[in-house]
Amino acid sequence: MVGGGGGGGALRRVGKYEVGRTIGEGTFAKVKFAQNTETGESVAMKVLDRSSILRHKMVDQIKREISIMKLVRHPNVVRLHEVLASRKKIFIILEFITGGELFDKIIRHGRLAEADARKYFQQLIDGVDFCHSKGVYHRDLKPENLLLDSQGNLKISDFGLSAWPAEGASLLRTTCGTPNYVAPEVLSHKGYDGALADTWSCGVILYVLLAGYLPFDEVDLTTLYGKIESAEYSFPAWFPTGAKSLIRRILDPKPDSRIRIEEIRNDEWFKKNYEPVSEVENEEVNLDDVNAAFLDHEEDTEHTFDDEAGPLTLNAFDLIILSQGLNLASLFDRRQDHGKLQNRFLSRKPANVILSSMEVVAQSMGFKTHIRNYKMRVEGLNANKTSHLTILLQIFEVAPSIFMVELQRAAGDTSEYNKFLNNYCCKLDDIVWKFPVEKGKSRTSRLSKR
Repeated sequence: MVGGGGGGGALRRVGKYEVGRTIGEGTFAKVKFAQNTETGESVAMKVLDRSSILRHKMVDQIKREISIMKLVRHPNVVRLHEVLASRKKIFIILEFITGGELFDKIIRHGRLAEADARKYFQQLIDGVDFCHSKGVYHRDLKPENLLLDSQGNLKISDFGLSAWPAEGASLLRTTCGTPNYVAPEVLSHKGYDGALADTWSCGVILYVLLAGYLPFDEVDLTTLYGKIESAEYSFPAWFPTGAKSLIRRILDPKPDSRIRIEEIRNDEWFKKNYEPVSEVENEEVNLDDVNAAFLDHEEDTEHTFDDEAGPLTLNAFDLIILSQGLNLASLFDRRQDHGKLQNRFLSRKPANVILSSMEVVAQSMGFKTHIRNYKMRVEGLNANKTSHLTILLQIFEVAPSIFMVELQRAAGDTSEYNKFLNNYCCKLDDIVWKFPVEKGKSRTSRLSKR
């Protein structure tokens, strides 16, 4: 939800905030980099279109998400500073997180070291437990919704599906969340305990941190749900023994016997190097600005925003960083082999066309796709159904109307990854830009292998 960097484009002002470029985009909102002109603090500004919220009858849900974020002030939860509004827009001012998503860290580096995985899991449990103490159940815990700050501390974000039960209600009934991380009782439609369902998701996250892939992952949802309901999964050989024991107790398909958070904190593997949060804020929460934001406003407080959000833009310095030294030709020259599996191609098609084409091709090959902010994760079994593959694709704008697509292997055997690429990329001819090279040299291929 928040992350990335600032700069680029003319600044606009909303109240005391100077607003820069778009750094993220969701279904009903854009997230922009902004700076508090009074304090110099960088923030993330979530910009929501008032008419779109009204049209989709999202007012109550947005109000609930904002109210919840104001309620759960904890070092391991993204902080909401304030809410502003104009006649056309609602602005949610959030803590600016610079380290990106935990999901991206796993995709780019694979499974984490045991000590790092444990630290993130400890911080996740601390943040989730605090939410539960306020009667808030997240219901969509996954690495994509866990951010990292500049010090490498975990921050829980995206409370769009969270529940704040009515007084006296004991069970939740809405089936929601991301299928691979959802507890079996959530799928049963019989009501479930929000705290225990969140605990299950935390267990799946711990498995992903240590293994680099999901414990439950099938292309067919019926098969996936069957494995979740019976807790049918296995551990790779390298898995730490203590973590195995803890995960088995968390991924218990029977919620009544599933381990509770207080018991997780007493687990020997969990307790190693554990530093519990010392300062938790219990300040009085004022929701007046939340309600005021949804009242009619006579005047706009902001200048015009560019309604077209797109992929991240790479400037010359970004390109140099991506290249080998200062030789930019190495970005796209397939003849060079630098030992790292990283592939790129150029396209002159619109970014949304590139993304949808890549999604359709991946799905036609039997792979699942997950899209967020012009990034796509492709997951599934290889052609022989003998090993699991995960590939990350991201679109960058390198010049007006010219886009670069970068592909990276996140999990799976190298040879199987190469086979996937050969099959996948030959189906992307329609979006790949083939430009001429010097006479006597081969034309740029669909993908440049590095």
